[in-house]
Amino acid sequence: MTNILLDGSPKTPTVHFDSETGVLELRGRSIPENSIEFYKPLIDWIDQYARNPKPQTQLRVQLEYFNTSSSKCILDLFKKLENVRSSGNEVQVLWHYETDDEDMLEAGEDYQAIISLPFKMIQVEEVDKK
Repeated sequence: MTNILLDGSPKTPTVHFDSETGVLELRGRSIPENSIEFYKPLIDWIDQYARNPKPQTQLRVQLEYFNTSSSKCILDLFKKLENVRSSGNEVQVLWHYETDDEDMLEAGEDYQAIISLPFKMIQVEEVDKK
C-alpha cells in the first residue's frame, strides 16, 4: 500500500499517512478550494488501509485552522477510523491545539463527543507552520 505524503500549502495541510507504522498526520491549515476533492483520496486511503490495518493506528491532528467544509471531511476521516477500531484494532486520535486556541480545543472536544474513538488532547506552545 502506498503511503500519502503531501506538502502543506497556505490552504492545505501537510498530510503523512504511513501504512507501515499506522501513524497518520494532518498538520497546518485546511481551507482548500474544494474540501471534498482534497480529502477524498485520504478517505479512500483509510478505506484501503482498513482492510489490513496495523494493530495500533494513531491519527495526529495538528491544525491551526480549518473551515466548515474541511470539518465535515475530517469527520468523515474519523468515521472511517471507527471502522478500523470496530474490527478489533486500537485507534487513537491525538488532537493538538495551541495554548491560547480555545476554538481548536473546543473543536476537538466536539469531535470527541460524536465519534467513538479515544481522543487525547495535547496542548502545544505553537503549531509548527511547516
